[in-house]
Amino acid sequence: MRLFTTLALLLPALLLASCATSCCGGCETDAECQLPAEEGGTAWRSLFDGETTTGWRNYGKDDISDGWKVIDGALTMTGGGGDIVTVDTFGDFEFELEWQISEAGNSGIFYNVQAGQNAVWATGPEMQVLDNAKHQDGKNPFTSAGSCYALYQPARDVTRPIGEWNQVRILHADGHVEHWLNGVKLCEFDLGSEEWNRLVKASKFSSMSEFGKYRTGHIALQDHSDWVAYRNIRIREL
Repeated sequence: MRLFTTLALLLPALLLASCATSCCGGCETDAECQLPAEEGGTAWRSLFDGETTTGWRNYGKDDISDGWKVIDGALTMTGGGGDIVTVDTFGDFEFELEWQISEAGNSGIFYNVQAGQNAVWATGPEMQVLDNAKHQDGKNPFTSAGSCYALYQPARDVTRPIGEWNQVRILHADGHVEHWLNGVKLCEFDLGSEEWNRLVKASKFSSMSEFGKYRTGHIALQDHSDWVAYRNIRIREL
């Protein structure tokens, strides 16, 4: 009887640990899809101090426009801001931030962005930031929030209502990428894999010879003409 009681007490903890270390894209509830424990890598580094735009600049420029402002501790695109990138570049990393978007709003988070192109999306894959309910792109899973834009759809819609913050995690390790939103892994893929190359070839990116070719680069936040705010931006190099 004592052994049975001990096993009964341990079983829930074992099940929870199993879920936390497994692929959770198909989980039914957020509670089943918690982020795995941190392993390896360096300490977390803040990419936004909550007070200034230090560490960021407009793509292709040396400074940042007045369209990006710090409002209530968030890096906020208020209009005419242009796409911005980190001053520094990163290779393998774990990246986190929170975003809040306007009604029917659209933005994006890019990584492996290279200088010298006409736009950040000419080289960098995108994690879509979107109001799924009101924006046209929300009707197509491949362009909905959390997707690898136009290439990999999210497992499901886990966005929070307008006015609430959404939590992002992007894992980028040796070409393997995972997109997480609000504690749920939405999609994963391998840059340069046979599947990746096939999907890129069949997409609008097929005409962009440098798209998705890099394993290091800048992280970018998009101005898609809609109000968007980002906060708690940090990175941990792996």
